[in-house]
Amino acid sequence: MPARRIGNLLASPGELQALSRQAQRLAELQQVLFEAVPPALSKATRVKNHRGGTLFLLADNAAVAAKLRQLAPRLLLHLQIRAVEVTGIRVEVQVKAPLISAGNDVTKRALPTDAVKNFGKLSDALPPSPLKSALVRLVTRRRPAKKT
Repeated sequence: MPARRIGNLLASPGELQALSRQAQRLAELQQVLFEAVPPALSKATRVKNHRGGTLFLLADNAAVAAKLRQLAPRLLLHLQIRAVEVTGIRVEVQVKAPLISAGNDVTKRALPTDAVKNFGKLSDALPPSPLKSALVRLVTRRRPAKKT
């Protein structure tokens, strides 16, 4: 297949042209959405689709979805003023994957020697209990290894 410019390929008749028009339309609707909702809310919202007069929105979490549902009448009016043929809005929740995992930001730091000694003294003073067992384990793991 000969090399062709992507713009020419998208403009050529066929499925790619229809896909290109749909993507352009969704981008325009996303821009209208940005204008209609507060900035913090627009960062957590994406346009999913526009089909049969219904605008489908994706929210990052349930709280954003609830707020979008509250704002739906105002958003619908804003869209109609902008000559967008929308008669309904449907909000769905699609949680984004976290940018970092929980284990990445945890740094293990050594306890100061005097803190380990104080935990040892506290565990000696306690009666047998789950707290005493936990302190004994903590002190045992944190004590520096004896040199031989």
